[in-house]
Amino acid sequence: MRRREFAKFAAVGAIGAVAAPAVARAQTTFNWKMTSFYGPNAAFYSTGPGSAKDLISRIEAMSNGRLKIQFYGAGELIPAAEGFDAVSSGTVEMNYANSYFWTGKSFAAQYFTAVPFGLNFQGFNGWYYDGGGAQLWREVYDRFNLVPILCGNTGVQMTGWFRKEIKTVDDFKGVKMRIPGLAGRVYRELGVDARLIAPGEIFPNLERGVIDAAEFVGPFLDRQLGLHKVAKYYYTTGWHEMATASELIVNKAAWNKLPNDLKAIVENACAACNVISEAWCQKNNAEAMEDLVKNQGIIAQPLPDDVVKALRVATDRILAEAVAKDPVTKKVHTSYMAYKAKYDAWADLSEAVYHNKIRRA
Repeated sequence: MRRREFAKFAAVGAIGAVAAPAVARAQTTFNWKMTSFYGPNAAFYSTGPGSAKDLISRIEAMSNGRLKIQFYGAGELIPAAEGFDAVSSGTVEMNYANSYFWTGKSFAAQYFTAVPFGLNFQGFNGWYYDGGGAQLWREVYDRFNLVPILCGNTGVQMTGWFRKEIKTVDDFKGVKMRIPGLAGRVYRELGVDARLIAPGEIFPNLERGVIDAAEFVGPFLDRQLGLHKVAKYYYTTGWHEMATASELIVNKAAWNKLPNDLKAIVENACAACNVISEAWCQKNNAEAMEDLVKNQGIIAQPLPDDVVKALRVATDRILAEAVAKDPVTKKVHTSYMAYKAKYDAWADLSEAVYHNKIRRA
């Protein structure tokens, strides 16, 4: 009897010894830093529903304070464009931005923000959550010691603001334009002098004539920058960014130290902000566009069909070249386009019917 009792207590002790580190880990408080590509008070990206600061608040509340994150806007701790490297090296644990800023690291990163003539918000979510997109994104970033998570979306963006009317492809030649990502490369094919300029510098550059045109996001945020005061032609064709995703990147080593429940909290807070941020854009863009047209004298119109066709040809050529050069890009491209083909066929029978017929009935 004594031997059996001893064995029972020994087994319980062994279980306790194994469980103790897990319990301690679950009770640990983590204090992290998050940097951003955007300024500390940037609407949508840094402040407001679904923003980086909103994401931080949700994580802290859901974790009951076990994961605390200090936010640093662009320039407050590191320059805007150094977030990727800072998280990769472990200097900070997190960074908030858009993946297409890192195409110099991997061209495949473009697909996780927006691809010209690509998926819309619903389609991108389908590919990311259920079509293999999330797994591919992690695979692409794994060699950089990063864990990427989708955490926001603007929905469709506008072509941008132009000082002069665009009637033909030739009207692009010599135009100096602020435009990031793959779209900038596409415009260069058509003679545009594409430039990457920080958001806060767009208005003064457009006002002084340093640039002739600019793309930012959509009616609300564009109006906030004052772009309507220095350019009257607002082209609405969102060919370049049908749904512009925001990313949270986490240092892989730091991520692996989190207990599973905190990982789940981060992922679910990101999913919430993805939906909430896009909803915020829909509401505010509708109101801002009405104001711009009715009260600010803006000429809002789609690009001419021939211009859109030329942009499509240039896009297809650039993507084909990238796929041919890099097997990683080819793998992501193949997955993205295969999903898009199926989604487009379904959207033609669902969303398109609503937009083209039902809402006009």
